[in-house]
Amino acid sequence: MKRLSRSQLALWLLIGGPIAAFSIWAAIDNTRLYFVTLLNSLTLASLYFIVASGFTLVFGLMRNVNLAHGSLYLLGGYVGYVVMAKTGWWVLALAAGFLACAIAGLIMQLLILRHMQGQELRQTMVTIGLSIVVADLLLWIFTGQVYQMEAPEWLQGPIRGIPLINAYSAFRLSLLGFGIAIGLGLWWLLSRTRVGMMIRAGVDDRGMLSASGVNVNLVFAITFALGAGLAGFGGVIGAVELSMVPGEDTRLLLVSLIVVIVGGMGSVLGAAIGAVILGLAETYGLVYAPTYSVVFTFVILIGVLAFKPRGIMGGKT
Repeated sequence: MKRLSRSQLALWLLIGGPIAAFSIWAAIDNTRLYFVTLLNSLTLASLYFIVASGFTLVFGLMRNVNLAHGSLYLLGGYVGYVVMAKTGWWVLALAAGFLACAIAGLIMQLLILRHMQGQELRQTMVTIGLSIVVADLLLWIFTGQVYQMEAPEWLQGPIRGIPLINAYSAFRLSLLGFGIAIGLGLWWLLSRTRVGMMIRAGVDDRGMLSASGVNVNLVFAITFALGAGLAGFGGVIGAVELSMVPGEDTRLLLVSLIVVIVGGMGSVLGAAIGAVILGLAETYGLVYAPTYSVVFTFVILIGVLAFKPRGIMGGKT
């Protein structure tokens, strides 16, 4: 087992000491508030992970810079809202949000990004332009009104009898299940299936994989569609948990970037860790230090980049 160096040990003590001291103080001062905030942090982290997991596939694994990812989140939320309003079926709204964004992502990959493989600057500029166009179209169609979807009947109301917390939103608690299921599904896809092996092989050596008879463009297009679909899936959930309003696309894009950078490029586990860290920092910051809550996020980002430039689960530089 590898031993920690003195600098690494000092870093963990520097970070962990204040966190442990704060946790003890907060838990003693108001036990219920502390644990409710902890649960709020984890459920928010689940939403962040669902959206950022798609960004991890596209940006972290495939190395395609897609800064229209936040616009896909917003598109999925609006599509889900319309389907829910017309049919009343929340599961159908989830499927519609996922499918609409998967198709949009597939078109984006086939018509545009496919011809810019390895050209990060061009991809950045083009996807910024696409995000602006999509955001303006959505603003034109849905105006600047705030939309919020109701949770399905079977997830409405609180769950009672939870130790220390007493009652908690059933829908928010369900986000933990969604996040865990998607995380395990992506891990299985990338680590235990032939498609996952082809994706990873194509990232490492696209030419060699193509020479072995695999249609690399098709594999990458499907992966991109899956990543875009996860953004839309998260958008439908966000339409219930948060709200759909112009500007949410930029916020969720920034969140996805931070999660991928903190967790490590191309790592599903890293994305989960990054989402949890960000969720904890945001939620505890808003409750205990609202004036400085935004600062905590960027302090974490700076600290990770200073000591682990490739992220917590990233490889060595």
